[in-house]
Amino acid sequence: MLNNNACAPKIENGYTKERGFEGNISLSGAFALYPLVVLWSEEFKKEHPLVRFNISAGGAGKGIADALTGMVDIGLISRDLHPEEMKNGAYPIHVAKDAVICTINADNPNYRLLKERGLTNAELKNIFIYNKYKTWNDIDKRFTTDPVTVYTRADAAGAAETWANFFKSKQEDLKGVGIFGDPGIAQAVKDDQNAIGFNNINYVYDLKTKKVMDKIDVLPIDLNGDGSINEQESFYNTIDELTDAVSNNRYPSPPSRDLSFITKGKPDNLLLKEFISFVLKKKSQSYLLENGYVPLTETFMNEELKKL
Repeated sequence: MLNNNACAPKIENGYTKERGFEGNISLSGAFALYPLVVLWSEEFKKEHPLVRFNISAGGAGKGIADALTGMVDIGLISRDLHPEEMKNGAYPIHVAKDAVICTINADNPNYRLLKERGLTNAELKNIFIYNKYKTWNDIDKRFTTDPVTVYTRADAAGAAETWANFFKSKQEDLKGVGIFGDPGIAQAVKDDQNAIGFNNINYVYDLKTKKVMDKIDVLPIDLNGDGSINEQESFYNTIDELTDAVSNNRYPSPPSRDLSFITKGKPDNLLLKEFISFVLKKKSQSYLLENGYVPLTETFMNEELKKL
């Protein structure tokens, strides 16, 4: 019986001397990382055309579960790992930074005043954790009596956990109408004049114009609690201003955060290590700013490379 593969080079760890890197890489998880990973995979394939990618978005919780159960090679996460996830073998490698931002409908009847005064951490906590305000007027008597409609994430999401961490709370403490996925909550805010929610940067700003998309806008955070958004707190006009504020820690952490790859244990597959190393190169990191993310510093990149 003829074995058609008898003369084919044996592929070990996704690499052969004859054909180079070859094989499949599967990734799933955070919506925040999904667009970026698609870009990185396309660039990687230009150098290694025999490599195929299977990428899906489903939230950070799914990414961690898929990686730890062996469903995928790499989980995409946008929050800190829990102690039990570390005990189960989660091995994080940080690949970028971004931020979760508070969002409102651009036609909110209180839009102008909301942009001028912003909301403090305490006021936002009363909205998202305690569900204290039923109308906008309950927050500030200058606002209208229209209802406050709160949207949150229905799925286990890094964005939701990071937003809850801003209030020293957990995702399950967040109140509001649960929506699946970042695109879903952005659309819900666009469709409801009285909406307030939270999103990853890339689902609010148009990457071509650098400005916010139609029907949605960022609600500024009144960081010093003085009842107005001063020059130091005003960095939401363009995506470049906002990512610069994240990079310089002018926007607080949380809700800014690290974005990471998760593998089950330290990766030993040559193909996986090559792809992760590719992501941590200067050229790959250079794509981040133009796509709404914050690149790692060179020192940070080198620290992550040492993990491989």
